[in-house]
Amino acid sequence: MTQDFIFGKNSVLEALSSDREINKILISKSLHNDVKLSKIKELAKSKGVIYQFVAKEKFQPYAEFNHQGVIAMISPIKYGDLDEFLQKPHTNSTLVILDGVEDSHNLGSIIRTCVCAGVSAIIIPSRRNVLVNPIVEKTSAGAINHIEIIKVNSLVNAVQKLKNSDWWIIATDASAKDNYYNIDYCNMNSAIIMGAEHAGVSKSLLKLSDFVVKIPMMTDFNSLNVSNALSAIIFEVVRQKLNNIKK
Repeated sequence: MTQDFIFGKNSVLEALSSDREINKILISKSLHNDVKLSKIKELAKSKGVIYQFVAKEKFQPYAEFNHQGVIAMISPIKYGDLDEFLQKPHTNSTLVILDGVEDSHNLGSIIRTCVCAGVSAIIIPSRRNVLVNPIVEKTSAGAINHIEIIKVNSLVNAVQKLKNSDWWIIATDASAKDNYYNIDYCNMNSAIIMGAEHAGVSKSLLKLSDFVVKIPMMTDFNSLNVSNALSAIIFEVVRQKLNNIKK
């Protein structure tokens, strides 16, 4: 097991106090509340770090460690800040927003694709989406070091901020009327929302979107992997931008 975690109350408290990038904290349901545990929960809440109470069976892989019923899953990277990102000048830039992508290999592949396509940043939610972990880092083949990954507590709030900063929002949905290649991606800052295969983009984000597009299928087998779907769309954006430069 690679040590992509911190264990024990004191170590987790120290990590929270030093602003270490933490994906989430696991706390045993059988653990009795005390001063240190209360402080862990208080610090985690103030810093927007998710903590979950889980059954003791979840700690079985860490049995060799003196974890005291508390484990913090750490991130290999430092996440970016959306407000700071929006303060920078952006012209004809592209963002990718992921809504509910739960597979680490998919996220790693998406990161790799985005770097190749010149995407400015990737936005992921702190809940109900895989966060950056060693599997994501490895699958990205080093690409993770060449793009900003922004973690937000609310995708709805993030999209609203983007809209207020003159970004155009383009969501994907299998039942959309427009095909992804019918959109003119040139001469605007655009944010493309991709959802998970089983659920798609949430209704709240679809309502906020300026465009909703689909990838047309030749058959009824509508199960295109999210990383492959993004590749099709993002390289259409690249194609349009390159053609626009040649004109």
